[in-house]
Amino acid sequence: MTKIHQLPVRVYYEDTDAGGIVYHASYIRFAERGRTEMLRDAGFEHAQLFKEQGIAFAVVAMNINFRAPAKLDELLVVKTSISRLGGASMDMQQDIYKGGDLICEIKVTLVCIDNALKAVRLPQAVRDLFKSEV
Repeated sequence: MTKIHQLPVRVYYEDTDAGGIVYHASYIRFAERGRTEMLRDAGFEHAQLFKEQGIAFAVVAMNINFRAPAKLDELLVVKTSISRLGGASMDMQQDIYKGGDLICEIKVTLVCIDNALKAVRLPQAVRDLFKSEV
């Protein structure tokens, strides 16, 4: 069974267009926060991984399906899970909900990179942590 990380996100004025509707690029920021907090809650922080192991994660592919709009001041929930764990990459499913309604689906592929921006194998500690989730 895949573990699902949940992150509540409030829609602020800065996230919306002139009509008070969430601007499409804001969903990408919400998803980034969800991935970051999932990693943090698992005991890893981006800065720590880069400092101690010399690695970072880069988005190499993303597919977004917008199903319904969100508006100013609404509370959303970003649900993040790992759907595939590869040698140097992983796929995540990120679904954004408003109430009980799915409003945005995001499939993202991340690759583990070193400070020379070259793909490298996922560290064993990260692999072990997420292996049970796929």
